[in-house]
Formats: sequence, structure tokens, C-alpha cells
Amino acid sequence: MSRPPRSGPEADPGFASLKARIIARTGHHYYADKDDLLFDRLRKRFRAQGLADATAYGALLDDRAAGGPEWAALEAEITIGETFFFRYAEQFTALRATILPALIAARVAERSLRVWSAGCSTGAEPYSIAILLHELLGPALPDWRVSILGTDISVTALETARAGIYGRWALRTLPPGERLRHFVPGPPVAGAGRDGTYALRPEFRRMVRFERRNLVDLLDGRGTLPQAEFDLILCRNVLIYFEADAVLGIVRGLGRRLRPEGWLLLGHAEPNPAIAALFESVNLPGTVAYRPPGAVGPAPAPPAWSPAVLPDPAPIPVPIPMPAPDARVARPAPPPEDVAEAMPDLARIRALADAGETGAAWRALRIAIRAAPTDPALHYYDGLLARALGRDAEAERALRGALYLDRDFVMAHYQLGLLMLGLGRAGEADRALDNAVRLAQALAPDAVVAEGDGIAPGDLARSAVLARSAALARAGLTGDVP
Repeated sequence: MSRPPRSGPEADPGFASLKARIIARTGHHYYADKDDLLFDRLRKRFRAQGLADATAYGALLDDRAAGGPEWAALEAEITIGETFFFRYAEQFTALRATILPALIAARVAERSLRVWSAGCSTGAEPYSIAILLHELLGPALPDWRVSILGTDISVTALETARAGIYGRWALRTLPPGERLRHFVPGPPVAGAGRDGTYALRPEFRRMVRFERRNLVDLLDGRGTLPQAEFDLILCRNVLIYFEADAVLGIVRGLGRRLRPEGWLLLGHAEPNPAIAALFESVNLPGTVAYRPPGAVGPAPAPPAWSPAVLPDPAPIPVPIPMPAPDARVARPAPPPEDVAEAMPDLARIRALADAGETGAAWRALRIAIRAAPTDPALHYYDGLLARALGRDAEAERALRGALYLDRDFVMAHYQLGLLMLGLGRAGEADRALDNAVRLAQALAPDAVVAEGDGIAPGDLARSAVLARSAALARAGLTGDVP
């Protein structure tokens, strides 16, 4: 059997042609200037098929019998995206507090809602919407026709989405109480660690259906995309793959599928002035949403039958002087240029973990830490990945290492508290979560929480308060959380 080359794309004469085919078919202009990254993904498929180079692989893609399945495998390989529940907390705060209550109020007469998660990857986004609607509609849910559609180009991702089974990494922002409410223990999976997997409860799974679709089809109509009018469309962290002209065409196509009072949410890095010109922008705390021109007002009062909104917890006193908020996201000076160039990209490590390759991500992090041992962010992710692999002692060491390097690392305090809570060490959990609360309360409301995946300081503080209450309860303590 021939072996794939050890050299890079510049040594493979068929690579340029294959790359052009891939971009033309998928629209993924993202790879136009990322030859090494694309070639790394391609090499996995070369190995899987026992092929030597891009020319041989291109011939396989042309094969009438084998080409279709291999295109599906390749598309899954090059469209790895982040997949965790309630990603970008400020957008989910807007969904919970403004967007979904507005839609429920607008649709109360017909009791019907349509939601489309475009580029849903392994399903965490549409399932998160299902959880929110389940909570907001409450006892009235059976009287509503709720349709949540998740689409993606990756067959592999959609298989995971339909199964509804996730590792701890996909649930990393959820405190233990929410995991218990939304998931049950899942089947054993190799590489999942001692903690195993989590299966989404069936009442949420049955609210969502999944279909394979390519957003490029919005540009030329060469495929069948949903034609229904949707109340809410989410297309987050998908448009980064496409070039500017394609992005505008896709967004126009999404807009044509919105109801007149509908809402569109994009990823934080994706909006631009040209997109804003197509819609009415609605500024919400920490994010921007889009609506068709002439849409009605954004924030009616929640329906009387929706769950009551809990008041914010009382401000938590800070017993010691705290540094200025900007210090909360400060990091040590970057490593020298030669070390930085050799260090694996943290974003790529996160992509490996999000794709379920937790072991590979963890091994890459070990290399990265050897290259930059004083970077607290690397130790933080080392802790998260070790915990996802069931290596709790190593997770604790890594998170404490991150805090040794940066004592004000809010998310490290928070995740250490969740780890201690899961291990039954309530006293230590209380201390770590108390630190997270104090530090988050000291931040400006619009400050960036380092490695917080977009969570606002206030939301993190509230989540830490709830988790801390659980720690106190587990310890058998009474009284209010200070």
C-alpha cells in the first residue's frame, strides 16, 4: 500500500487543483490562504483511503460509486466547528430575555414557532434553543407547534446531532444542576474518560429535526434549502468560511426566509456594515440581532404564563481591594517569536476538542505548554481537557497552575469550583466559586471575561452564585450566600 507524503502542500503537484475543487463545491473560501491547515485535513483522508497524494485522492472523488461517500467524509473533516451548549452566553441571554418572549407573544394566537439553526454542527445550538423554549413555554408547550430545524453540510456531525450524546467538553459551561436537568448518563464511548457521556433528555431531542444542507445553495438554487418562513434563524460562526460576496448572498437568502417580524442572529465576528444595511439592527446587551426592514418593536412584556424572571442577586461585597477591571483579562507577555511560531495554535486545539478528538487536543496542549509554560490560558484548557478525559487529579493541578500564573483568572476559579463540587469537596468548591463571584462582580458590565466564550461578567457571577449555593447545601451549611 502506498503511503502519503511527509512533506507539505507545496510538494504535492495535485494539491492546488484539488483545493480549487473543494472551495468551489463547499464555498469554504476560508481555506484560500490556509494551505497547511487544509492539507493537514486532507492527509487524514489520504491515510484513511491508503492513497499517496492529491491526484490519487481527486480520482477517488470522481469515482461514481465511492466519490459521494468520500465527499461526505471530506466535508465533515474540513468543517469542524465548536459544539457546546449555550455558546456565547450574551446571545442566549438575549434569546431568553427578549427574542423568544417577543416571538411567543407575537405568535400566541396561532401558537406556532419555526426556528432554523443553519450550520448546526453536532446539534448543541438547536438543542439549546429547544431547552430554552421548553422552559419559556412551560405547561403550554403541548399546545404549541414548535419546529426547530438544524442543517449542516457534514453527515458525520448530523449523525452525532441525531444521537444527542455528548462528552463533558460539549457541556463545559453548564453547572452540575443544569446537566442533571437536561441530560442523563449516556453509553460508554472510547476516549470519553471515567465521566462517560451525557445523553440529552428525549423531551428536548424530539423538538429538533436535522437535515443535510449546504448554505452555498442559497446562492444559486442548485439544491433544496428550507423555503418556509422562519421566526428565528441562527447562522453563527458559519459565514467565516465564505468570501465576502458569498456571505452577502447567503445572508440575503436567509433574510428571504424570515417572517416579517422574525429575528436573525449571526456570530460575533461576522456582522459587517453591508449586512447591517440589509436589516434593521437591534442592539441588545452584549450583542446585535437583525430583523427585516419595518419589523415591529423588539421587546414586548413576556406572556403571563411564562416562567417568572428571577431578580438579579444582590451585589456581592468585595472584602479586599481589587485591581482595575482591565487587569482581569491581562495575560503575561507573549513568548519570544521563535517559540510562538513553534507553538500549536490554541484555536486549533479547541477545534480538535470540539470535534471529539479530545485525546489529540490534550496531547497537543502538552506540547504547547512545554513551548510556553507560563501561559495561563494553556493550563486552563489543559484542565478542561483533562477533566473531559476523566483525569480529575490532573485537571485540578492544571487549573491550580493557571491560577498560580494568574490569580485573577475568573474562569479558572469557576471551573475549579465546578470540579471540586463534582468531587464532593464542597468547602473547596465554595472558596473557588466565591473567588469567581468576587472577581466577576469587580469587572465592568461590558468587560471581556478571559476564556469565557462570550459570557458577560454578571451572568458568570449569577451562575457562580447558584453553583456556590449547591456547594453550601452539599456541605450541610445554611444561610444566605453572601
